[in-house]
Amino acid sequence: MSATFDDILKLVGQCSKKKLAVAAAQDEPVLEAVAEARKRGIAEPILVGDEKKIREIARGLGIDLQGVQIIDEPDIEQASLKAVKLVHDKEADMYMKGILDTKTFLRSVLNKEVGLRTGKPLSHVAVFEIEGINRLLFLTDVAFMPYPTLEDKETIINYTVQVARACGVNMPKVAPLAAVEVVNPKMPACVEADQLTKWNEEGRIKDCIVDGPLSMDLAIDPTAAQHKAGASSRKIVGDADILLFPDIHSGNMVYKTIVRLANFRNGCLLTGTKAPVILTSRSDSFETKVNSIALAAVVSEHMNNQTSEEE
Repeated sequence: MSATFDDILKLVGQCSKKKLAVAAAQDEPVLEAVAEARKRGIAEPILVGDEKKIREIARGLGIDLQGVQIIDEPDIEQASLKAVKLVHDKEADMYMKGILDTKTFLRSVLNKEVGLRTGKPLSHVAVFEIEGINRLLFLTDVAFMPYPTLEDKETIINYTVQVARACGVNMPKVAPLAAVEVVNPKMPACVEADQLTKWNEEGRIKDCIVDGPLSMDLAIDPTAAQHKAGASSRKIVGDADILLFPDIHSGNMVYKTIVRLANFRNGCLLTGTKAPVILTSRSDSFETKVNSIALAAVVSEHMNNQTSEEE
């Protein structure tokens, strides 16, 4: 079971070598992260974009591009389509955003001919290693789906469980969060959390333990959970792995609070795609970008193993 990103890097070492397609790769922070990922043996990049600019940036950063495949395509939109097609055609395992706007990037992901759409809604997971917590926390959805329905939440759980399992958490504990841990019919988040718990007990939601509604303190703090009346009857007592937020507002605020106030390491992935998609922000740190590539590598391996088992 991975408790840190160092553990995830160890898992990467057990994976087959991955190829990373980067769209519009003429971006200094992305090239730095990709070069570091290559240096650490996480993934071999395929850089799609303006070759002249890519080489200029690499020279300025002291990055050696010898042996790196570069596909020259100065047009941003065409670069995104060519990069995602590499993953669609299984010539690469993962897809990463370079210096292009998110709308254009997502259009390529959802392209009917060469994209990575599955027919299901897309979501997002942020994986955190936080000082003082003895496990990874998987936060979802903090950046993509604004107001998930009950069925959307079921889908988000399924996506995130697979990411957690790829990281070695074989039976992740899922906490559907709310302001309180009792079922208040006037609070939809509580009602839906209770229904998700029932679906898990009935076997509709598999490969995890769902226990909700839960307040944040009871989900992540064992001391708080032990002092709560009825704690002995709960399946989660401060040891949740996956934090399922009722909407993007609560998720995004918690995400940004951690980033601003905690000592942490993190990585992020888009979920609901045929292959891992790395959608980092320009404000994300160098380490977050490298961690996201490592996370994508273990998820890619997990997805490939699942496909092999199904065949």
